[in-house]
Amino acid sequence: MDLLKKQMENVNALAVVRADDMSKVKTALCDLVRYARLTFADKARRLEPAFADNILIHVMKSPLRTCCEAASIVPLTDEASAAIGRLRKIHPPAHVIIVSPRHEIFHELINYVDILPEIDLTLEPEAYSFPVEQTAEARF
Repeated sequence: MDLLKKQMENVNALAVVRADDMSKVKTALCDLVRYARLTFADKARRLEPAFADNILIHVMKSPLRTCCEAASIVPLTDEASAAIGRLRKIHPPAHVIIVSPRHEIFHELINYVDILPEIDLTLEPEAYSFPVEQTAEARF
């Protein structure tokens, strides 16, 4: 438990990722590391879509346009302002909300994150490989 507490001390922000499907969530999480150069303090966790929608409403203080179908949350070691600045420079295939310690919900989420199931960030091969069809017979 001390390791978990020490890990959460390094958390300066949380990234909530909302999308239409889980493959877009995974791609967005990978984009946060690869292109935005954000540092995850812990593993990404699966989040209930309705809960992610409620976080967005709470943080943005405005009604939703559309509900998401898949979501995740990941603690960041980066400061919220730096994370927002870097996030603006990339275009992930999902909606990413940075929750900072200034938001009331931040401290509730910090205590909640560690009980959520982890997300395996390997992308599904069926999304990127198509079956090869033989179009002509080989003649020898």
